[in-house]
Amino acid sequence: MARRDITGAVDFDYLERFAAGDEAVVQEVLGLFREQARLWSAMLDPGSEGWRDALHTLKGASRGVGAFALGDACETAERLGASGLAAVHDALNAVLFDIAAYQHELALRSLKG
Repeated sequence: MARRDITGAVDFDYLERFAAGDEAVVQEVLGLFREQARLWSAMLDPGSEGWRDALHTLKGASRGVGAFALGDACETAERLGASGLAAVHDALNAVLFDIAAYQHELALRSLKG
């Protein structure tokens, strides 16, 4: 998996600009997002008492890392309710896949350098 596998679920150029090109900051932000995504994903179930709060938090965090389609899916689910959660899960999975591909590419580059 490498950059060629990135689907576009995350705008990494946006994130890199936001972090002023500091790769360590980008890596830290993505690591935090991945950790938090595990928690949010478990809460994004209509049977979970805090699913709406998790959805709202995920919306802001996703937009902060450049995952705008995920943020939009969260916004839609806020309006639709539980019926919108499947699209959020799909978008979150795409974002996590892209993050893994991006981080893999960075790891490959560090081996070459």
